[in-house]
Amino acid sequence: MSGMQDYKSSLSDTGSRKFETFSYLPPMTDGQIRQQIQYIVNKGWNPGIEHTEPENAFGHYWYMWKLPMFGETNVDAILDEVESCRKAHPNNHIRLLGFDNYAQSAGAAMVIHRGKPV
Repeated sequence: MSGMQDYKSSLSDTGSRKFETFSYLPPMTDGQIRQQIQYIVNKGWNPGIEHTEPENAFGHYWYMWKLPMFGETNVDAILDEVESCRKAHPNNHIRLLGFDNYAQSAGAAMVIHRGKPV
């Protein structure tokens, strides 16, 4: 045995799929999600919210929840949008992004809510 931990993940089991570094950790608490949003705001990045059905998370583009929140620095307003997306799409995965204007890329991307496969 190599001593490496095997993280069970299967394409056929949508609940086991790994998306990025944070998906190997326990789900983030509300406080940890708030800290990640604060980090995005502190970096001067524009927050964005995306969502998709669990079965489409790998083979399709994710749906944008409204437009990116250009210039938004109020963490509570961003959390309200996350919650609105979660209520509108309770079975979908929800991803938080931080768009970096200077690098023209996403400086942060993390799944903050895992939906239940239907």
